Amino acid sequence: MNTKPRVKICCIRDIEEAQMAIRHGASAVGLVSKMPSGPGVIEEEVIVEIAASVPPGVATFLLTSRQDAPSIIAQQRRTGVNTIQLVDSVSVETYEELRRSLPGVGIVQVIHILGNESIQEAKTVAPFVNAVLLDSGNPMLAIKELGGTGRTHDWNISHRIREEVNVPVFLAGGLKPENVADAIKQVRPYGLDACSGVRTNGKLDEGKLEKFFLQVATTSV
Repeated sequence: MNTKPRVKICCIRDIEEAQMAIRHGASAVGLVSKMPSGPGVIEEEVIVEIAASVPPGVATFLLTSRQDAPSIIAQQRRTGVNTIQLVDSVSVETYEELRRSLPGVGIVQVIHILGNESIQEAKTVAPFVNAVLLDSGNPMLAIKELGGTGRTHDWNISHRIREEVNVPVFLAGGLKPENVADAIKQVRPYGLDACSGVRTNGKLDEGKLEKFFLQVATTSV
């Protein structure tokens, strides 16, 4: 059965962008809280407004760089999102506490693809989360890159992770209308995550969004 990947549009800035993304077919929107670097950061008050405006059936992902359970839990409760996207590594104890304290809230762990070692990292965290999201940041830098780089990574590694973990895999990192068909064919992910590739001067671009979704809809694997 040829199922099309779900699409998450990230770095949503306001209710209008969220509505535009959903109108074109997004099944999830990404809302970026405070980060050490990267685009799309908005205040928590705005995240609350956007999350409350999103219709049932569409996932609201809170991107958080926090690594301790109490502050992540408090952030989710303040914002009312239904999914937490952990953009940095956390301990097993943190996963367990999030599960206990946030029943029904999805937990998605970002794996930044730096090399073959990322395959084992994904396999290690997969049992504790609802999905993994493969991105092109670098948490090893002095100022961490935790997403929104606009760079692609080695999709061969992403393909191997998709084959070796038993949770859904989202593919992120430099996806745009011009390369998303190749990404789907090579990785065959459960979901796609786009930010800079569907924007112009930082704003969601309806023309790029339309082309992106057209490529997703017409690509066979």
